[in-house]
Amino acid sequence: MRTYTPLIIVLFSVLLASCGVYSFTGATIEGKSIYIHVLENNSRNIVPSLSANVSEKIKTRILSQTGLAPINNDAADYDLSGTITNYEVSVSGLQNNQTASLNRLNISVEIIFKNKKNEKANFTQSFNRFADFSATQTLQSVEQKLIEDIGNQLADDIFNKAFVNW
Repeated sequence: MRTYTPLIIVLFSVLLASCGVYSFTGATIEGKSIYIHVLENNSRNIVPSLSANVSEKIKTRILSQTGLAPINNDAADYDLSGTITNYEVSVSGLQNNQTASLNRLNISVEIIFKNKKNEKANFTQSFNRFADFSATQTLQSVEQKLIEDIGNQLADDIFNKAFVNW
């Protein structure tokens, strides 16, 4: 006697994914399109590539997990915009003789998310992430890698708030 359980599970999964309401990430997707603006950089320390890099991380995360179509106008079902409010390096660890052992790069963004299908899901929220690096390294030598790591973390946080509501 054969069991058809794996086939039934696959068919059921395809049916759920195609209905446009649920995805395998746990996200609830009610719309078909999104307008993702490039984040403005309003931090005191301006890094020329920061805005584009963080914006692209957010865009890639959302589009890869939702199946939403990106459009560049206000007709989108979802609208995501915001600003980079902080880009700062500080000391995060000291050695016994009071010299820095670790530095910390901190990036904060404020996101405005509008859901035209469900206005109760709209939000304006600040997100903050950081990464530590050795005080023996210069910021310039690790900056791009840190921005990439922090950008991925911010993209995950923003995606979860907008579509998973964690």
